[in-house]
Amino acid sequence: MATVTKKELVDRIAEQLGVKRVIVKRVTQQFLDEIIAELGRGNRLEFRDFGVFECKQRAARVAQNPKTMERVPVPSKRTVKFKVGRLMKLKLQEIAKAHAAARGADGQATANAVPVAAPAKA
Repeated sequence: MATVTKKELVDRIAEQLGVKRVIVKRVTQQFLDEIIAELGRGNRLEFRDFGVFECKQRAARVAQNPKTMERVPVPSKRTVKFKVGRLMKLKLQEIAKAHAAARGADGQATANAVPVAAPAKA
């Protein structure tokens, strides 16, 4: 499994749309900043068919250090939860099935492995 960076996504989008990379980078960063700001205000962000971002308060608890077995108090904190939307879930299942079908019985990718399709335009 590979890691994809924001820079790589910006480069792909800029190439697909024929727009300067710097513009796509600014729009992407502003979008991410707005998501952070809304979550910071405690708001729920819903992107239909993609998913929902929501802030949740985790309760304080007592944990245990596995090395020393010492009990340690952990304070409550805010965290972000993401729930996958219906269309994203279906597309991910389709991709998983295609990859499973492309793998041989031994679990190794075959020569005719199915490439991941480009995201659909909204």
